[in-house]
Amino acid sequence: MNIIDGGVTAAKGFEAAAAAAGIKYQDRADMALIYSEKPCRAAGAFTTNVVKAAPVKWDREIVEKKLRPQAVIVNSGIANACTGEEGMECCRKTAEAASQALNVDAAGVLVGSTGVIGMQMPVDRIEKGIHMLAAEKKADRESGAAAARAIMTTDTRPKEAAVTFEIGGKTVTIGGMAKGSGMIHPNMCTMLSFITTDAKISGKALRKALRADVEDTYNMISVDGDTSTNDTVLLLANGMAGNDKIRYGTPEYKRFCEALHYVNETLAKKMAGDGEGATALFEAKITGAQTKEQAKVLAKSIVCSNLTKTAIAGHDANWGRILCAMGYSGAEFDPEKVTLFFESSAGKLKIIENGVAVDYSEEQATEILSQPEVTVTADIGEGDAQASAWGCDLTHEYININADYRS
Repeated sequence: MNIIDGGVTAAKGFEAAAAAAGIKYQDRADMALIYSEKPCRAAGAFTTNVVKAAPVKWDREIVEKKLRPQAVIVNSGIANACTGEEGMECCRKTAEAASQALNVDAAGVLVGSTGVIGMQMPVDRIEKGIHMLAAEKKADRESGAAAARAIMTTDTRPKEAAVTFEIGGKTVTIGGMAKGSGMIHPNMCTMLSFITTDAKISGKALRKALRADVEDTYNMISVDGDTSTNDTVLLLANGMAGNDKIRYGTPEYKRFCEALHYVNETLAKKMAGDGEGATALFEAKITGAQTKEQAKVLAKSIVCSNLTKTAIAGHDANWGRILCAMGYSGAEFDPEKVTLFFESSAGKLKIIENGVAVDYSEEQATEILSQPEVTVTADIGEGDAQASAWGCDLTHEYININADYRS
């Protein structure tokens, strides 16, 4: 597997574009297009929130009916959530406009929205934006990067990843873009993630690969404990790499899953590290667990703890908060077997051993916790299973952003 510079246009046959349609923001791109030369197999994962935005309902129906989409239209600024039948009508009109502008089947046009909940969409601007996107779409690197910027809301930077790998002598590419900064919490988050691949792969293999990987990537991040109405991950495969079809359970399927995992994990970590007001990506790693599920529950509890997140923001080695979060997680473990480390680019430091503090340097701990990426590793001494979760620190800036989000 080779890591490359790229996003949604990295895979063969995919084009992208961005446009400033004035949906809510002024003087910036706020619509994006992903287009495939050929219809795609599609897999998706969607919000667990009972309140689901219109685009989530629209896309889930396309995925469940196993239709072959060829385009994705995304807007930022307005979420098209809690908008009733008018919101669904907007999705229909979006698909019809894309069908006309791109000469694709309207039944297979996917839609994504992110932004303020409860506002109706300016359909006339959406339709105008679609024609702008159709005129600008290209397969080059900058078009993919522009699309990644267009879907940002409170994000401070675009999020992209891409890899290549070999299947039967053919080069296969997986690339993706995502947005997410606030309302991020398992399962899924206020996030949109779009993955494209030129792999030729069976529908069953595609769906199983995404379903399994979401559990270990997007569902293992948290910024603020809020689960959004709009969470969507879409995986599109157009088969243009020319490889023999990848089938579920084969060695080729395993290689595909490894590459997909890299892209998804990279995008998930970029979202966690770009949490609203965040200054650090915070990883919680549990090792020595009896089962992976036990490790996942413990890791999630640590990154979701506001007290732990504020300690990370203050570069304070307050390890008691970590043990406390593990203790109320619901997972059984023996606190007197826990060994805890802080780690970053500034070094690695043992903080407790067998549940008791060791003689460590507070100055060194502060230096380690002052880096932009910080890891806490808790070895619970019960087995060989492990898992990681990702979050960020919690700063005053989070309140500043969210106290006035609608303006």
